Amino acid sequence: MLGKLNHTQIERLLNEQVVGRIACQRQGELYLVPINYVYRDGCIYAHSGEGKKIRMMRENPKVCFAVDDIRSVFNWQSVVAQGTFEEITDIEEKQQALQGIIHRIMPLVTKPEGHPSHGITEKESDVGTNVELVIYRIRLGETSGRFESAE
Repeated sequence: MLGKLNHTQIERLLNEQVVGRIACQRQGELYLVPINYVYRDGCIYAHSGEGKKIRMMRENPKVCFAVDDIRSVFNWQSVVAQGTFEEITDIEEKQQALQGIIHRIMPLVTKPEGHPSHGITEKESDVGTNVELVIYRIRLGETSGRFESAE
């Protein structure tokens, strides 16, 4: 059976997942990349090093965000949302957002010493020495969700 997710189901899927995808566009070029994220108060919070995705979103802040829970070809849920990129510059807000991201993905990390680029490491001195983290949010607007199940 194919169907639409209701608002509660969309919120649950956004909260449960840890990896989503951001699609951005600049001067006719499309770019789609996976990100680790945490969902809170209608926003996707994430971080990145400086690079193509950040440059594109700074130039054109309109993005699309997608997340899935695929259990099999015939048992899945998917959410697609339109959103707006906002770089977080306030130090306290950046720290809160990064802490939320780290707490969300930490249970999935097997070797903390191997992920300083994500702000996850055993020694704080390993974080940010070569990589300047950009902390940002995607303020979600229109969302839609679909599912397929055998029931």
